[in-house]
Amino acid sequence: MSNKNKKSKKEVLKPFYLNHTILEFLNSNPTKIFNYKQVARELKLNDSSLRPRIIAALDYLAETEQIKKVDRGRYRAIRQRNIIEGKISISRKGPAILTTDDGQEYEVSYANLFRAFPNDRVRAYVYPGSKRRKASVEIFEIVKRARTSFVGIVEISQNFAFFLPDSGTLPVDIFIPKSEVTRTKVKENQKVVVEITEWAEDAHNPTGKIVKILGNIGENDTEMHAILVEFGLPYEFPANVTEAAKKIRTTISKQEIEKRRDFRNITTFTIDPADAKDFDDAISVRNIDKDVWEIGVHIADVSHYIEPGDIIDKEAFTRGTSVYLVDRTVPMLPEKLSNNVCSLQPNTDKLTYSVVFNIDKNGTVLEYWIGRTVIKSKRRFTYEEAQERIETTEGDFAKELIVCHNIAQKLREKRFDKGAINFERSEVNFILDDEGKPIDVYLKENKESNQLIEELMLLANRTVATYINTEKAVKGKPKTFVYRIHDKPNQEKLERFAKFVKRFGQEINTENNLTISKSLNNLITNSNGQAWQNVVETLAIRSMARAEYSTKNIGHYGLAFEYYSHFTSPIRRYPDLMAHRLLTRYMEGKRSAVLADTEADCKHCNEREILATSAERASIKYKQVEYLADKLEQEFDGVISGVTNWGFYVELEGNSCEGMISLQSLEDDYYIFNEDEYCLIGEHNGRIFRLGDKVRVRVVKANLMKKQLDYELVKTYVKHKEAKFENVLVNPKDKKNDYSKKKPKKTANYKKGKSKTFGKKARKKIEH
Repeated sequence: MSNKNKKSKKEVLKPFYLNHTILEFLNSNPTKIFNYKQVARELKLNDSSLRPRIIAALDYLAETEQIKKVDRGRYRAIRQRNIIEGKISISRKGPAILTTDDGQEYEVSYANLFRAFPNDRVRAYVYPGSKRRKASVEIFEIVKRARTSFVGIVEISQNFAFFLPDSGTLPVDIFIPKSEVTRTKVKENQKVVVEITEWAEDAHNPTGKIVKILGNIGENDTEMHAILVEFGLPYEFPANVTEAAKKIRTTISKQEIEKRRDFRNITTFTIDPADAKDFDDAISVRNIDKDVWEIGVHIADVSHYIEPGDIIDKEAFTRGTSVYLVDRTVPMLPEKLSNNVCSLQPNTDKLTYSVVFNIDKNGTVLEYWIGRTVIKSKRRFTYEEAQERIETTEGDFAKELIVCHNIAQKLREKRFDKGAINFERSEVNFILDDEGKPIDVYLKENKESNQLIEELMLLANRTVATYINTEKAVKGKPKTFVYRIHDKPNQEKLERFAKFVKRFGQEINTENNLTISKSLNNLITNSNGQAWQNVVETLAIRSMARAEYSTKNIGHYGLAFEYYSHFTSPIRRYPDLMAHRLLTRYMEGKRSAVLADTEADCKHCNEREILATSAERASIKYKQVEYLADKLEQEFDGVISGVTNWGFYVELEGNSCEGMISLQSLEDDYYIFNEDEYCLIGEHNGRIFRLGDKVRVRVVKANLMKKQLDYELVKTYVKHKEAKFENVLVNPKDKKNDYSKKKPKKTANYKKGKSKTFGKKARKKIEH
């Protein structure tokens, strides 16, 4: 400020000039936060008698939104900003991520969460970055809480208690008054559900009450119920829904059968997992001409039994999907419907919605028919039983199964020729004892019997969607429908993935959609049986967009279908039930459904699907940790499945149990994280740990509450050209060449890697 324009101290203290001076000062330091004393010192207004006037000026500027009051007595400038809205994701493994409706992702520091919890819908300011700093994001409003109740344990002190959530993703713990502990008689070894009751403006932690005691930690039922509660999923039906289901008629009237095409005398069977009870689909097969077969795909006609808007329908919509945990199914429909009335059990008349094909031996569909039917399944096959008949050509219905198998393989070949991608990750399966404890974990292969059902279901789903878009279109405009869509992959993610797989001698041709899919299929084929197979397939899937439900058809990239829907599982997926109802509506000549309402229903189903999938993964992770809990100090071979700036993850061979090797345990050097190369590099010895490397590890810790495994490195098997030393046995207790004590300058994220989980208090560790 020039001498000419410089104000005297007396003038500066006038309200207008004082406000202006403070505002100018804060704006000149846009990234810093100041309290009253710091402002006074910087403005050389150190007289303590001026304190009330300066504080009044700061409060006035904050009230008029000219500056930001960060918390009590601390202020900062309001920088140039944009406003965004979206959903916040919070993880133990990195920064919080705010995802907008159009898919844009923004990192949010934990200091700027504004009391947001995982999956809350929030509004935030985005402050532009510069050459020296990234853009920053600050949440300023919680639009909608995803949930207000959480599952975990209570740590009890003499005068109060704290609730420690299972997920570990809440940025703060929840304060529990001692009166709640007394009222509920909760104990420290019990899992509870806690609901937030208030969060005072001046309180660091919210206050909660205990709404339910689930049971003792470590008990199978308790832990599975806890997972369902954690993701906001129900595990019981309301009494009125169960009562309504009991009143549904199980007999089929003669009049209803007469309205339908009758397949009861045609060979029909189901193929399902051995423990399945909800049989959604059945296959009928008969020869109608030389090398031409009639293949019927018959789907449980759930829409016949459930009226739109009735009490069962509302509950089914709320759930959105059945949930498949390791040891149980939480059905979308009450068991009387899902396992009895609608389930296509053998030797019983069942009402179905069918897509029937005349198809030749080359897998060419000559014609099709869609309509309501009645069937009577002759046989309930497990996948293993069907596979045995395909392989041996012997047993009941072997001829029909082989016909369907041959046609399915022709359909499969055509799909891949047109650009479908062969994503088939091995499924993690468990053998449990009578108490639900895992005694073995193994990877289940996808065999020809699985492919038989998969291909025929894909054909039916695609045919229904095509029918709506062609034969039921009005003046070229399709009527409102539910599509299963899958967008093209993100180009940046795909290019990073292509760069990564080059280290395995693999190429991804990104020239066009067909070359991408064909090179991805080649990669999947070439990776079969390799140590890095699961890592590569996982990263390939992550480079793809997420499939979802929508009224806006963009096709299905992964399947290479122009039109695709979900029609074949209405017992366990609500969108399939929606498709059945819309199909019936249009076959009856009625006008198009309301687009906005149908799209809103699709979004709801997408959200429920994500929650169900998350719960299923959590149950798998819990059982994997439980399986290894009694195998501490045992050694296993595995593959590096993830690399971060705090360590690397290893997935064990044969069971996919994933655990972490932390940087703290690597005492032979100081390691730098190279994000572009998916690796950690030793500062002194040049040793490299890279994604896909085979290693041998020792299990050192199994934390059931957090569903986390900790491993210790025993040895590596891969020698990298860049490394000075490789294939070295590592003993963490050997301090001979301990570079961890010789920290170089802060050129990497080592400190971040060593930092503890956010929000953790100085309390004892609780594990079970």
